[in-house]
Amino acid sequence: MSTAIKQYISTKYDQHPDMFKKDLETIDYMRTHAVNSLEAHVSESQNNLRFELANILFNLAALYTQLAVSLNRSTSDGLKSACNYFCHAAGVIAHLKDTIIPDLRTTPPEDMDTMTLESIQQLLLAQAQECFWSKAVKDGLKDSLIAKLAAKVCDLYDQAAEYGTKSDIISTDWIHHMTAKHHHFAAAAQYRASLDCLDKRRYGEEVARLRDSLVCVNEALKESRWINKIVLGDLNGLKARVVEDLKRAEKDNDIIYLNLVPPKTELKTLDRAGMATARVPQEVSDPFSALDGKGTYSQPLFARLVPYAVHVAVSIYDERKERLVNAQIIDELEAMTNRLRDLLQSLNLPGSLQALEKPLGLPPSLRTHAEEIRQQDGLHKLRRSMREIDNLKKNDAGMYKEGVDLLRNEAAEDERAKARHGTDRWTRQPSEQAADKLYAQVNEIDGYLKSAASSDELVKTKLKECESAIQVLEGTDRDLEAYVPSSRKAILTPEIERAADNLRSRLSEVNKLEHRRRSKVQELRNKVKKDDINGAILTETARFEREYPMQKIEPANFENLFEERLEQYNEDREMVTQEAESQSQLKTSIQRANADFTKARSGDSSTKEREQALQRLENAYFKYKEIVSNLNTGRKFYNDLAPIVTRFTDGCRNFAYQRRVEAGQMETDLSTALSNLNLNIQDQKERHALRSHYTMQQPQPPPVRQQGNPSTSTPEQTTIAAPTPTRAPQPEPGIWNPTQGIKFGAAAAAAPSSTPLQQGQQYQGNVHNPAYPNANVRAPGQWDVSHGVRFG
Repeated sequence: MSTAIKQYISTKYDQHPDMFKKDLETIDYMRTHAVNSLEAHVSESQNNLRFELANILFNLAALYTQLAVSLNRSTSDGLKSACNYFCHAAGVIAHLKDTIIPDLRTTPPEDMDTMTLESIQQLLLAQAQECFWSKAVKDGLKDSLIAKLAAKVCDLYDQAAEYGTKSDIISTDWIHHMTAKHHHFAAAAQYRASLDCLDKRRYGEEVARLRDSLVCVNEALKESRWINKIVLGDLNGLKARVVEDLKRAEKDNDIIYLNLVPPKTELKTLDRAGMATARVPQEVSDPFSALDGKGTYSQPLFARLVPYAVHVAVSIYDERKERLVNAQIIDELEAMTNRLRDLLQSLNLPGSLQALEKPLGLPPSLRTHAEEIRQQDGLHKLRRSMREIDNLKKNDAGMYKEGVDLLRNEAAEDERAKARHGTDRWTRQPSEQAADKLYAQVNEIDGYLKSAASSDELVKTKLKECESAIQVLEGTDRDLEAYVPSSRKAILTPEIERAADNLRSRLSEVNKLEHRRRSKVQELRNKVKKDDINGAILTETARFEREYPMQKIEPANFENLFEERLEQYNEDREMVTQEAESQSQLKTSIQRANADFTKARSGDSSTKEREQALQRLENAYFKYKEIVSNLNTGRKFYNDLAPIVTRFTDGCRNFAYQRRVEAGQMETDLSTALSNLNLNIQDQKERHALRSHYTMQQPQPPPVRQQGNPSTSTPEQTTIAAPTPTRAPQPEPGIWNPTQGIKFGAAAAAAPSSTPLQQGQQYQGNVHNPAYPNANVRAPGQWDVSHGVRFG
């Protein structure tokens, strides 16, 4: 089985079968034990997994029945277990009939047609119901209840026999057996009903039911040749009891009770007590429920196996999800934050406020920023990241160039071959048409690389602009103090203090806003990471295959699923709108507060140099953070581009190899065709030369001379002079000379040159003229078709 599955995976999926080596070994092991458990059912060979499943379930049902039969049913526990096994067997057959066979997509085998499975199911239910009946008899329950149980057993055996007659597989032996069991339990039901009538003093009905029971027993005994000894013994024992009780009941009724014995048509139909039901094991109806993560077979086999269209669909969804989250949410939040920072930078904030509040030393926020840069290794980290990105870019560009060179060389080889053989004979598609997808990727990847190179240059420009300030931040506190000039302590009027407090509150709101956005971005990234659509797509794939089995699965089939899944990010998009409104209000309040602060400090320029130095360091810190983010983005971009470029190059390599093989085959075919053409021309020349040779070799016969008046001559009198050999001596009679060719059906044979015919003399060997009796005599040198060809 593993060989067939390997072949199926290779042709239908974009995954290598060796990825599932352990799963293949496991399924072979399990199938061997399932098929050969007790030799219940031998599967015929079909390349169909649903057919395989049907056979395994059939064998499972057979195994349940064998377990039931193997139990000791003379005990209560044995009867309970046997009944449970029979019900499970019937449930498996029902599941096979109602769920598996309709989805088989091929003609089911003869032993799995509807009538056969129905007959088997009813037979299994009858045996399960019989176990209930035996348990009731053993426990000494009321005769009325036992009669109801027996009547249901009778019905089930009857249904099994009826379906069996409509099946081509159920043998007549089994049909006779089920018919006997039907009559047996009909008799048992009537007998138990008669005992109930005796208890209730309905003596006439007792006699009627005993008579009917005897009829049923006799009908069952007619099938005695098809039932085993145990059942036959039960029937004979039942008959003896019925006969004995019937004699007693008829005698008592005739002498004592004198009740009217009703005919069978007036007897009340016995009620049925159906206890046996087809129970499908949970492991069959819901197999995934058994895979609880524990035990040997805790995980589903081939869980990683998905069709290629599913891989593409997952990639499409992930791409759309990333584009939606990054472009419409995260990038928008970062852009708004950058615009807010640009506003603060244009207003010289928070440097002007820090210089006023702390004219000496370093502000705490500046110390915190400097310490953060030092811990991250500052410029060394940025330069190291840039070198890593350059290496990634070179690798991607090198792979891309290799693929482009392969395509270019292949196209050049194709053009040279076309020029060598001509367009009439070199008829295959041009390279750009044969590999249109690869050529489309050439421009696409080239655009990616050029755009990325432009972004890299922009990041380098940013670093160059703030490199000196970052170098100060990653230095010691003494370097910072030397860079930031001190100023004299300013006189803070109540108006300045109020303006400074208001501006400080606005800047605090900015910090809270940035912190809130960072938290939301992180939550969103976690949400994206957990958003795994594989399970949903596999479920949708199974539904699609079930409803449209003949239609090929395409990524477009999952568009509705994509839209439903992407709706979960609508609230995040609404959050971006709310953030934009909050920032607009905060921007207005910052501008107003800064205007009040500037107006209150008008005329005070004592802290101007300190403000500018602090602001440069503050701007450098945020530029550093921005460059780090840009470098991380660049690294992710080149890492994501690497598999794309690798697939492109592999595709180019495979395409070039296939085209080279195809070109070699075409050149071989063309060479063979030209060789055959030359041979044909040479053969024609040789044939023409031989014809000319033999034509020149055979002289024209002389004109025929006739005696008497030519007008009165008859065809019989016409003679043909024999040709005179010119190149070889006359051969012996009866031996063919190849230099003379082969002559068919001459009207008159030529005589040998040594005895020429005289004028008017007839040659006696004319085989086409019936007037001459010597028809079998042939002229020397003339071939007779009846003698074959003799050489030498």
